[in-house]
Amino acid sequence: MKTTGSDQSLSDQGFETMTPDRFRQWRKALGLKQKDAADRLGLKKRMIQYYEKGDRDGRPVEIPKSVRLACFAISSGIDDFNGTDSVAALVPAPDTAADRAAETSSQD
Repeated sequence: MKTTGSDQSLSDQGFETMTPDRFRQWRKALGLKQKDAADRLGLKKRMIQYYEKGDRDGRPVEIPKSVRLACFAISSGIDDFNGTDSVAALVPAPDTAADRAAETSSQD
C-alpha cells in the first residue's frame, strides 16, 4: 500500500523529530531543572523524565508536537501566548460589504 505525504510519519518524510537526548539538551541549555522545565511547559515533572528517558514502562514515548513547539517558543523568549499578539498582524480582516462598497467607489 502506497501512502500519501499526510499518511507518512515525520521520520518517513525526512524530518527527524526531537529525540530524548535533544530534549535533555534543550532543557540543560536553558539552565532548567526537570521541575522548572515541567512548570514552563505546563507538564508534570514525571513527563519530563519520560521524555528524557524515551520510554514509559518499557514502551516508547514520543515527544508530542505541542511540546516540541512549546520548547521552541520558550527558547525564543515566549513564555505564554494569548492568541492575539502577532497573529492579528498576520490574519487579514474579514471582507465586509462596506469594504467592498468603499473599494468600488474609490475605483470610479
